[in-house]
Amino acid sequence: MARRGWGDDGIYWVESRKRYAGAISLGWGPDGKRQRKVVHGRTKQEVKDKLKEAHEDAAQSVKTSRDYTLRQAVNDWLAEGMDNPSQATIAKYRNVLKPLLGALGQRPLAELTAAQVRSALVRYATTHSTETVSIARLGLERAVRHEEANGRVRKNVVALVTTPRGTDGRPSKSLTLEQANAVLEASRKPVATAEFPGLPPRPPALMQAYISLSLLVGVRTEEARELRWDHLNLVGNPETTPPVPPSVSVWRSVRAHGDTKTKKSRRTLALPQLVVSALEKQRRSQDEDKDKARELWQENGLVFATKLGTRLDAGNVRRMFKRVCKAAGIGEDWTPRELRTSFVSLMSLQGVDIEEISHLVGHSSTKVTETVYRLELRPVIKTGAEVMDQVFAS
Repeated sequence: MARRGWGDDGIYWVESRKRYAGAISLGWGPDGKRQRKVVHGRTKQEVKDKLKEAHEDAAQSVKTSRDYTLRQAVNDWLAEGMDNPSQATIAKYRNVLKPLLGALGQRPLAELTAAQVRSALVRYATTHSTETVSIARLGLERAVRHEEANGRVRKNVVALVTTPRGTDGRPSKSLTLEQANAVLEASRKPVATAEFPGLPPRPPALMQAYISLSLLVGVRTEEARELRWDHLNLVGNPETTPPVPPSVSVWRSVRAHGDTKTKKSRRTLALPQLVVSALEKQRRSQDEDKDKARELWQENGLVFATKLGTRLDAGNVRRMFKRVCKAAGIGEDWTPRELRTSFVSLMSLQGVDIEEISHLVGHSSTKVTETVYRLELRPVIKTGAEVMDQVFAS
């Protein structure tokens, strides 16, 4: 057997593991003991490749450890790697990454491969929508990038993996004009408690105002939940020329730092009279809540609040909206976000052009409107033919 050359790493067979092994020296530790890194592989060439990577890691001062797993990397990223995230954002990533960490979480981060990530994502995609798969892959990539910056891994293998196509997911839908009228009518009436065991009854004023604002003005549900009374002008100024109508200033949302989704999402919109009436009713109802709560009331200036003045969470709104939809006879398979989808659909049905709809819903461009609401927008390609028919009618 030939002697290994000066500077070559030793490779040897480990009978108990049925694998080849190799080791490199990392110098001496604070306790005076020699530090070594041992790698294993099915073939000598696989061990050589791993030893080469180990030397590169050592040269770049990468602190690899078999004990540091992908699950720990994700937990560290969620705890300290994001710039002032909201609790909702952290909860979202924990939820979407949970199945992936069930498959990959115990793997040492330093030994994670692109093939392992790709295989796990492909399995994940069989039971999750493409959007969810994309969020999960992005979360993994950011977690590993965080540890790459911290010197725990040399290469972000997740960045080498593309997002596989997932399931189609739940298709969005919008209310017809008849259904919209039924929902508005149902929102004006108290719902019998017996129909919804376990859910407390609530005066209709809050949901009537919430549904009216979302359906007839097109605000996002997270914008409505953060709306303040001082952002509403329910009177306007009829004496000016031209008269200023009642309006809502959409400047905040339930997001990190309270910002709206984009800069163009900040907009001031005129209010239909039906919405003005519903909001005035909600203000009177909230004043009654204040009187009943007395010293327990927490003043936040919110238009839509609990009976103690605190914020409504998304679950509160979803449950109340499902109650209204059931009372309206359209079933419970609806979400508050579909009120905004219905707004776009109804606007398009009335012939409003896409540029105006994009402006009303606060999109950064008409491309966003066309992409997100492509099923709700009515085609206008026939316009050219109609015009030519008029021009050449003779």
